[in-house]
Amino acid sequence: MAARDKATRGKARRAAAAALGRQAMMSNSCAKGAEHALGGLAGEIGKRHPFAHAEEEAFLNVLRTGVMLAGDFALLFRAHDISEPAYNTLRILRAAGAEGRACHEIGEHLVARVPDVTRLVDRLEAAGLVMRERSAADRRVVRVHLTTKGLKVVADLDGPVLDLHKAQLGHLTRGELAELNRLLVKARQGNRAGGA
Repeated sequence: MAARDKATRGKARRAAAAALGRQAMMSNSCAKGAEHALGGLAGEIGKRHPFAHAEEEAFLNVLRTGVMLAGDFALLFRAHDISEPAYNTLRILRAAGAEGRACHEIGEHLVARVPDVTRLVDRLEAAGLVMRERSAADRRVVRVHLTTKGLKVVADLDGPVLDLHKAQLGHLTRGELAELNRLLVKARQGNRAGGA
């Protein structure tokens, strides 16, 4: 067991190192782009002309950044034999405490939508990470609860997840992070207002 934990920590460190390596490559890429006519995303993807629309460039920037950040987390979660939606579900259930959550509530709280929350919960239950229990107040309602094993899995990931967040975004100041968060929330709110 100790050897597996050591190997898992090694994989988590490699994921964090990969994130730092990509960050350095991005910085070098942006610096090289500044020497040429195009910098930023246009330079990174080898675009010959500036983007015609700022909205398109912003969308592609968000998409490229999200894919890069998510890739590091996919490696980390794979090292712990868990998927990102499964990890997110375990965190939701830990926050819910003894009350647990119904499947539809889990779906509402997930960061990224998954097509079938019930199947996700089925897999977690088969792995012994969650359990289902009928509500005493309403027998039609089934609540999902974290098991001791599930709590250990999510607790073991707390440190590596935080380390990876810091490795990926620690070069930004508190003010920059606050502004980034504000703008991303504003972008999502505008998207909902547009009916998309």
